[in-house]
Amino acid sequence: MPANDYNLSANRKALDLNLDGTVYGTFAEIGAGQEVARRFFHVGAAAGTVAKTMSAYDMTFSDAIYGPVQRYVSRERLSGMLRHEYSLLGERLETKMGAEKTFFVFADTVATRSFRGDHESHGWMGIRFQTVPRGGVNEIIIHIRMLDAEITAQQEAIGIIGVNLIYGAFRLHGEPEKLIGSLLDDLTAKRIEVDMIRFDGPDFSTVDNRLMSLQLVAQGLGRAAMFRADGEVVQPSEELYKRAVLVERGSFRPVTHVTHEMLRCAYDAFAPREKEAPRGVLTLAEITMENLLSTGQLDPQDFLDRTDILGALGQTVLVSSFGEYFRLVDYLARYTDQAIGLALGVPALEEIFREKYYNDLEGGILEGLGRLFKKNVRLYAFPRRASDGKIITADNFRVEPRLAHLYGYLRENDFIVPVTDYREEILGIKSPQVLAMIRAGDPAWEQCVPPAVAKIIRERKLLGCAG
Repeated sequence: MPANDYNLSANRKALDLNLDGTVYGTFAEIGAGQEVARRFFHVGAAAGTVAKTMSAYDMTFSDAIYGPVQRYVSRERLSGMLRHEYSLLGERLETKMGAEKTFFVFADTVATRSFRGDHESHGWMGIRFQTVPRGGVNEIIIHIRMLDAEITAQQEAIGIIGVNLIYGAFRLHGEPEKLIGSLLDDLTAKRIEVDMIRFDGPDFSTVDNRLMSLQLVAQGLGRAAMFRADGEVVQPSEELYKRAVLVERGSFRPVTHVTHEMLRCAYDAFAPREKEAPRGVLTLAEITMENLLSTGQLDPQDFLDRTDILGALGQTVLVSSFGEYFRLVDYLARYTDQAIGLALGVPALEEIFREKYYNDLEGGILEGLGRLFKKNVRLYAFPRRASDGKIITADNFRVEPRLAHLYGYLRENDFIVPVTDYREEILGIKSPQVLAMIRAGDPAWEQCVPPAVAKIIRERKLLGCAG
């Protein structure tokens, strides 16, 4: 089978691995039957690939084998499964087969649609593997959401994406972006979403998992991906669960005094309201794919420069494909029942109240605003300075006359909150101008950004800075 034939069916991929002769390992699956192993048995010649299959479905057995965890469909359980089964594989087969086999353990723990339909259909899936006999151990883990309405369809999708992951690990590990794209072979994003992926091990020593998160969104496998200030990729629902969330959308190219103060001022107004949130307040810097593609194509280094700057400020980053704010709110509200705050400037507020912003909605602006302001959502509006020097705030901001009563209702009922604790002298700072100054070597740019931002840009020569 040609090595460059990437878009193969799941059955052909499984058969190719079964006939390989060097790929050998364990399948451990919890929660939806043994759908991935079944594919390898179904196509034939599985004796060449399958050392063992198992499903510790009962919680007591699962805890006894892998150790107790708080949640059974979790990254923690998946990691325990991979570690335990790979250790057993080495203990039992290394002496006999280690010189000729590339060992692997595939594991998943998933929750498919229940008959009650009262929980999210999602799961964790991963593979620990070698690429050469007695070579170093690599690992790829993903988090998936199953979107099919029927249990049997979800099970089928799990089987397919599991085969795709195993095949990608052995055939495409040198091209991780293609590996990511191949995960949905025989599937579509309407059936499966992948919102987290992490590569680890000697064969991935040069892989930056932030860029892999970006690829999930860029290639349409998921709507959003998230990573912390230290670059660690995280699963959004676990980070958002039971937390009040404050988001600032921006280019952050670079973070200026304005973008920094916008989030700080919004936080000072938002956080005291949300002291009772079970897991506190999470602040997010959101970068949209539209923003990243503003120059016509993705620039990985530019993306990493921005996230390095945000990381220096201790900021968690969300990369998303959400064009409109109400779609961002829909996404966040999927994972948290706590308050959501949006820190934005008056120019973004102006955009939100333009009716053409909602042309693709049957209910127009009323539907869009209804979706935006649901479930305890507030906008924290940072002022701007007009060309005549006047400062425009949420209180003197003007909308089209026919929308004035609607805006008045939202403002009077505290859905739109004006930011008041700001410095007038910074309002004229604009990111594109600061970026141009950095690239031109104009030292005045340093006065336009927070000291921590200036320091990391200088030291790491980010965004075209010569030092």
